[in-house]
Amino acid sequence: MGGCKQILCAIYTRLSKEDEDKHQPESESIQNQKSLLTHYAIEHGWDIYSIFCDEDYSGVDSERPDFNRMIQAAKQKKFQIVLCKSQSRFTRDMELVEKYIHGLFPIWGIRFIAVADNADTEVKGNKKARQINGLVNEWYLEDLSENIRMVFDLKRREGKYIGGFPIYGYQKDPEDKNHIIPDPEAAEVVRQIYQWSLEGHGRQNIAYLLNQQGVPNPTRYKAERGWTCNHPIKNDFGLWNKVTIGRILTNEMYTGVMIQGRRKKVSYKSKLIIDTPEDQWYRVEGTHEAIIDRATFEAVQQSLRLRAKTDGSGEAHLLSGLVKCADCGSTMSKCSNGKQSYLRCKLYADSGKNKLCTRHSVRLDQLIELVSDRIRYYVQTYYQLDPSDFQPQKDTRREALEQERKSIAAQLEKRSQALKTLYLDKVAGVISESQFVELNQSFLQEKSRLERRLAYIGEELAQREDAQQQTDLMERARELLKLETVPRELVVGLIDRIEIGERNPDTGQQNVSITWKF
Repeated sequence: MGGCKQILCAIYTRLSKEDEDKHQPESESIQNQKSLLTHYAIEHGWDIYSIFCDEDYSGVDSERPDFNRMIQAAKQKKFQIVLCKSQSRFTRDMELVEKYIHGLFPIWGIRFIAVADNADTEVKGNKKARQINGLVNEWYLEDLSENIRMVFDLKRREGKYIGGFPIYGYQKDPEDKNHIIPDPEAAEVVRQIYQWSLEGHGRQNIAYLLNQQGVPNPTRYKAERGWTCNHPIKNDFGLWNKVTIGRILTNEMYTGVMIQGRRKKVSYKSKLIIDTPEDQWYRVEGTHEAIIDRATFEAVQQSLRLRAKTDGSGEAHLLSGLVKCADCGSTMSKCSNGKQSYLRCKLYADSGKNKLCTRHSVRLDQLIELVSDRIRYYVQTYYQLDPSDFQPQKDTRREALEQERKSIAAQLEKRSQALKTLYLDKVAGVISESQFVELNQSFLQEKSRLERRLAYIGEELAQREDAQQQTDLMERARELLKLETVPRELVVGLIDRIEIGERNPDTGQQNVSITWKF
């Protein structure tokens, strides 16, 4: 009995979502694997060192807790055999097959056995079979990954939300996990952020105002409600910053447009995530209730594009970013003599002794008064309809175009799928080469016709959108002019640029030219 050597084996089991989707999931269950392998070890007279189990881990993932514990024990030569139901339970990654089964295990004196595959590293000539199994398993994962990606892409094209947690201001619809609805409390904060931006507050100042009011930032807000969050809670006391404000002010999803696919994994074998070009994003309009109306969103974007510099308080003056030197085109910068604020040519101010332009100085308060008067006159002259006469008409043409656009998009998607099926039929020999060429040509011609029609619809809708925006803006202007002070929202919406000429030293006259957007 003293000459009988004890043989220890480590049993490894694994199950993931990819395996549960198989036709016979019960045969792969964790309990089934443990039972099968325990009996196998007993029948062969081996003692069990330990049973390692990873549940809900993919076969391509090398960061499995029990897998790595088993590898460490194998390295320390605490057992002589690794026992699995199949090679795919150990790994579906060919690189891991080569690294451990064919590389390190022989060095560590570890024998690998996969019962269902009849794979045993002690049996000579068995290596090629194991390598073929490894390739098949990797192909399976690649196909599975591609199928999952296609399903997700289809949902994105349909405007269905597939993310983990929606952007701040929204929550998942309890009745439909692929639909989002406004979160009342957070949505009100988003509206306040946009309103402050329209009033001329900068991103830093908006963050300051929210922090002063004790409003928790998005990460802290989610944590306080026990919602799962992708970002770790930093020790920042839930404070806002200008980066977060900037993201909110530029996110079109607040207008009811679903935007997905901004980032993607490099491959199914890598955890690296990269940004995708904007033209590859999935953008579907009208998928959820808007928190911010389109006119407000566009007004904020226009204001942000001006890149208005603030005066240190975080607030931009009414005309900031719009006033240009009539001679060199530079933006006029703000300065003060302690009593009055002035605007002067930036090129003049920055060029030192060798002045590249003249001063073009103008008092800011007088310019604001002049521009405000011109805006009031312009709007009142342009928009003479009595409010009681203004009855918005339902744009039936636009509704028809929208419906047609959705129909064509659906037809194009069906044809793309049909082309794939057609190709597979040709490969499988269901149809001949000539039949494939004929049908494929017919498909492509119809696809081209639908794409041309879709482009035409897009152009007409854009034209109608411009006209509607102009009407909406003038209606909004009437409301804003009731205020004693003309708000920045109206200035940015109506004026493209204001050009200041140099003051005539003899007459004291100075030319001010306003370029309107209409």
